[in-house]
Amino acid sequence: MTGTARGAAATIAALLAGVDPGCSRQEGAERPSPRVLLETPTGTAVVSVEVARTPEARERGLMGRSHLDPDAGMIFLFDLDEPHGFWMKNTLIPLDILFIGEDGRVAAITERQPLSLEVEDGGVASRYVLEVNGGWARQHRVKPGDRVRFENVLY
Repeated sequence: MTGTARGAAATIAALLAGVDPGCSRQEGAERPSPRVLLETPTGTAVVSVEVARTPEARERGLMGRSHLDPDAGMIFLFDLDEPHGFWMKNTLIPLDILFIGEDGRVAAITERQPLSLEVEDGGVASRYVLEVNGGWARQHRVKPGDRVRFENVLY
């Protein structure tokens, strides 16, 4: 990727993150909590997220956890809009996995059970993947095509 393309990608990422790309964080200022907002026909569903932006964090994901707070999750950030496969190895809780395209819309949702070694990519290309508690998407009536916004999801 050229420096120009990298700069453009960083600007787009900053805008998706809800920050002004020309502003820097003040020394000692606390960073606001990252959130993902899903706009559904019945309202906006909000998820407080941990951000998995490195290959190591994406590989570890939510493995080994026995609990995930309601309306909490993990957002996985990828450089390219392509199929991203997920499995449930060493994941102890059921999860909904939402595959989000570069266009900022939910492309697919899968319901996964703990400890499954089956790899699932939703059958779609995605730039972002959101993991939440099993049943969360149904409970909040999230469907493919719903709009997604990010707040404070910094690269």
